[in-house]
Amino acid sequence: EKALANVPGVTSASVNLATEQATVTRTSSTDPATLEAAIVKAGYALRHTAPQQAGTDPREAETKKLIRLTIISLLLTLPVFITEMGSHLIPALHDWVMMSVGMERSWQIQFVLTTLVLFGPGLSFFQKGVPNLIRLTPDMNSLVAIGAIAAWSYSVVATFAPSAMPANAVNVYYEAAAVIVTLVLLGRTLESRAKGKTSDAIKRLIRLSPKTARVIRNDVVTEVDISSVRPGDVVDIRPGEKIPVDGRVVEGHSYVDESMITGEPVPVEKTTGAKVTGGTINKTGAFRFKAEKVGTNTVLAQIIRMVQTAQGAKLPIQGMVDRITGWFVPAVIASALITCLVWLIICPSPALILSLSNALALS
Repeated sequence: EKALANVPGVTSASVNLATEQATVTRTSSTDPATLEAAIVKAGYALRHTAPQQAGTDPREAETKKLIRLTIISLLLTLPVFITEMGSHLIPALHDWVMMSVGMERSWQIQFVLTTLVLFGPGLSFFQKGVPNLIRLTPDMNSLVAIGAIAAWSYSVVATFAPSAMPANAVNVYYEAAAVIVTLVLLGRTLESRAKGKTSDAIKRLIRLSPKTARVIRNDVVTEVDISSVRPGDVVDIRPGEKIPVDGRVVEGHSYVDESMITGEPVPVEKTTGAKVTGGTINKTGAFRFKAEKVGTNTVLAQIIRMVQTAQGAKLPIQGMVDRITGWFVPAVIASALITCLVWLIICPSPALILSLSNALALS
């Protein structure tokens, strides 16, 4: 929202996280290409809305991908977490690891597993977080990337070059790096599933509208795409069919199930002059009606729009939360850097190792 709002000529910008759509109010002089460039520059991917093909659902595909990555990350992280943290909590496990595997071999195994986590399932954090960090617009991806790579790098030195560090500073934090990535992936999986469920209501409403309509043109009944129906067209409706658009009956007699609008299960009688609503279901008779409201002007389209608006609406407190989160990541990074510098200045040798350890703990 901030990136769009800063574009000259934009009067307001709102992002609906549930539907992943941005609504922008702009002046006529504002070029849409400028808005697209601002979105890409802010580090977000841009996808133009288009009719979805049957069986394709970007949200469902993304959720499945996140579930798969989370499971892989979890399976790789559990051995690292159990081996390292379990050894601290359970002396018997520590003794078993030392006797059967050995500390050096244990750290090497943890290195392999954690590396697979970071540069496998966790690769997206670096692909998104590092560019944002370079653009001086760090986000949560940047924070995860910094924390994970810092813990991993420190541990790599302790594993393969322990002589470069004081003896009391030779420790590994592989479990921290792996757990960070796994927990954030789990959170994003749950978030994606929640977004998918909230959008199901809109999908069900969209499915209420038929894809085609039989329109009478030049005294011939022609089946056309619903987007081709225009106000004034006479539409032919048969028993059991869904009414495609809003209009008024001009010929025939029937009963229409309007429960999707009114909630009443009893079909409503329709005769000449009666109004019909798109998405409702014709029951027994056949009739023809003149289209009055089509496309985004129908009652069903307005209901869908209201649901989308409600899902994307923000409470006043959310504005304050957005402002806080905008400063959170830079504040954490700045605090870690300050901590590192302070420990470098005031601490005795090995100041570098101690400063990095404390900065790592803070990040």
